[in-house]
Amino acid sequence: MWSCVMTLCRLVCVALSSPLYLLWFLGLRGVYRRLFPFLAYNITFSYNDKMHKMKRELFRNLARFADADGTLRLLEIGCGSGANFEFYPYGCTVVCTDPNRHVEPYLRASMDANEHLTYEKVLVLSGEDMTEVQDESMDVVVCTLVLCSVNNVEKVLQEVRRILRKGGALYFLEHVVSDPSTWTYFCQHVFEPLWSLLGDGCMVTRATWKNLEAAGFAELHLQHIEAPQVSLLIRPHIMGYSVK
Repeated sequence: MWSCVMTLCRLVCVALSSPLYLLWFLGLRGVYRRLFPFLAYNITFSYNDKMHKMKRELFRNLARFADADGTLRLLEIGCGSGANFEFYPYGCTVVCTDPNRHVEPYLRASMDANEHLTYEKVLVLSGEDMTEVQDESMDVVVCTLVLCSVNNVEKVLQEVRRILRKGGALYFLEHVVSDPSTWTYFCQHVFEPLWSLLGDGCMVTRATWKNLEAAGFAELHLQHIEAPQVSLLIRPHIMGYSVK
């Protein structure tokens, strides 16, 4: 019965969102993709304030994956406006990737504000296809609030394992689906169509920890957390790192 009610409410949400879907079909999506980096850049400040302690905890041991000579080569998937740069250790060499070329002005602003890092290059590509990046060329890959919106989570994780050297690590911080017994779970399933439309493909019902468990990493250090003071739909998070 509860499932039927949830499905019905979701259909109502889709119906009410139909004018936006029509506009998307008529070409508004391209315009919105140009605007989205600006919106994301401004949202980043609020999110980082609320998640500052958790991000510090997540990235505190990044330096352990540096090479024997102390260099740390890091690739960030879906780097957006560079919200994570302030948490990376001094001297780290960063390769930035994002499928949306319109993020670059905001990304450059973050680079200028974080001169403790070395920026190698910016690549416009998706996480599912990083063929421009050599096999086993990275010490660390970072993926935060990205696996919610990629087309194929499994393919992204395959690419991560390919470009990581043996013993390298993937660091992640992702919002995920809530427990089925919760009101959050109900709201996630009902409002996901509209949320995805406004969030440039962001899905709030993914059990991403299952993808990480099945990805074939040698080690997986993962914890479920509740993000403080963020939207109900994205409050359940996972964070941690996987070692190749």
